[in-house]
Amino acid sequence: MNVKSPIVVLNTLRYADDKIIAECLSRSEGRVTFLVRISHAKRAAVRHSLFQPLALLEAEWTPKLRGGLISPKSVVVLTPYAGLHSTPVKQMVVLFLSEALLHILRNEEGSELLFDFIAHSLEWFDTAPSGYANFHIVFLMRLARFLGIMPSLDSATLPHFDLLEGQFRATPPPHRHYISGREAEAFAQLMRMNFGTMQLFALSRTERQRILFLILEYYRLHLPVFPELRSLEVLSEVFD
Repeated sequence: MNVKSPIVVLNTLRYADDKIIAECLSRSEGRVTFLVRISHAKRAAVRHSLFQPLALLEAEWTPKLRGGLISPKSVVVLTPYAGLHSTPVKQMVVLFLSEALLHILRNEEGSELLFDFIAHSLEWFDTAPSGYANFHIVFLMRLARFLGIMPSLDSATLPHFDLLEGQFRATPPPHRHYISGREAEAFAQLMRMNFGTMQLFALSRTERQRILFLILEYYRLHLPVFPELRSLEVLSEVFD
């Protein structure tokens, strides 16, 4: 029985001379890996050129009982982007988030709420004319809620935030994974923000880099495997 579902492309890898492997997240089935033949025919049922980083597509395929590579039967664009793949700054953010999601969603089995959050976030980012310098930071903070690792805002007025336990404390924890003072306060503010209000929170390049470092450290502490991201260095040069 075929499955037809929205998907978001996380990563592609050249396979032999005439194929690509596309790692995707589907709305109904979770992670799925497609083997896509490279074809330049205009009438091809599956065009490999559609599999761009974080592209929102709709695919139809026949699941394999034991998993493995799947050849999709059809793929169409679900949401045409206006500038996500053509605006240089947004391109860099997309490459960073696609790499992050590739590892964060490594074992994702399917969640409509999670998928819808990602899709709606990308649609917002695509059409935002300005005020999106903190998008990737707020995205990762809010994503944690759908993964079950959202930090607690209880006692957010306390001066120390324990990254390992995900909660605020009156005293420093007995380990090194915590922040205090201004950084803890900023962390609490970011957790309350959404895409519509994030431009009200001004961050310098240094502050943005530091906050992003702490968020990625938080993910490493709460996910089984989360490596250093290769795209992070490039992203750090994007925003002033």
